[in-house]
Amino acid sequence: FSYFTAVSFSLMNRTWHEESGYASMNSEGLPNNGIDYYIDPKTIADTMGGSTKPYMVSISGHTLKDNLQMFQKITDAVKNKGAKIAAVELNLACPNVVGKPIIGYDFVQIEEVMNEVSLLPCFSPKPLFPLGLKLPPYFDRPHFEAVAAILNKYRHIVSYTASINTVGNALAIDHVAEMPAIRAKGGFAGLSGPAVKYTALANVRQMRGLLDKSIDIVGVGGINSGKDAFEMLLCGATVVQVGTCHWTEGPGCFDRICSELKDIMKEKGYTKIGDFRGKLKEWSKEGAAKSRELRIAKKKGESDPVDVRMSDGNQQMLIALLIALVAILLADKFGIVSL
Repeated sequence: FSYFTAVSFSLMNRTWHEESGYASMNSEGLPNNGIDYYIDPKTIADTMGGSTKPYMVSISGHTLKDNLQMFQKITDAVKNKGAKIAAVELNLACPNVVGKPIIGYDFVQIEEVMNEVSLLPCFSPKPLFPLGLKLPPYFDRPHFEAVAAILNKYRHIVSYTASINTVGNALAIDHVAEMPAIRAKGGFAGLSGPAVKYTALANVRQMRGLLDKSIDIVGVGGINSGKDAFEMLLCGATVVQVGTCHWTEGPGCFDRICSELKDIMKEKGYTKIGDFRGKLKEWSKEGAAKSRELRIAKKKGESDPVDVRMSDGNQQMLIALLIALVAILLADKFGIVSL
């Protein structure tokens, strides 16, 4: 399963990618063409190019009123204009809007937003389209519990959460120029890429244990390989989302990651994702020993000398060349020939 979510990019120097690919940052804010453009049937058709993959829109107004108005516009586009919008994601996690706090860290405000959204005609008596919520990374157990309690209260309209968005207030330095690597906001930006994978795994694991089972989780953050995807699914993600890797490698990363994931599943004897999704095992001495043995065997294999063997034919050819070389050197020594 795969899907397409409409996003926008800036032409300013608002992004940075660490040379090794371990991390990336962005401080793009929310540059875009406005909601009317992204929900226009022509835009959707042009974007999808005949693909049957779901088209989703993500919204993040500066105020609650903005968000409510955008929901109304989306409702009109779906009902009256034939817009094929598969789901709507409400962004509660953007750290790059100047002067605006991250809603996802204000639990009173989250409750207010969810209450107002739930009263909209598009979600009453039942949702016109699935609703997703993009969440920021959380770092304290009480925060996980607080946000999960609110979302569970509105599980009748919330279809999924996307965890995590970027980790805010990161800073990369250009040591040559002795300045921030990013121009906007004094260089402060949202951190993403492999550097945030471990925080993302923890958020998915924590939220899966707290959210109602009817609410799916999109695992986001640091997915760069089949192993990364496997770990995210093992923690309970329903699907995974790839961002930084796509930016640096291009769309070919999707087939590569899927192929690597299939190889891992085959090696472990899994025939479908449901065989292991959300089934992270408790730590055990046996498990740790098994992993340690594998690491030692791998390290030993890398350090062993390479056994280079020649075929009989190649050996004879090499011997003949050596004999010829010795004969020439001896002839030169005794003055028979001159080199």
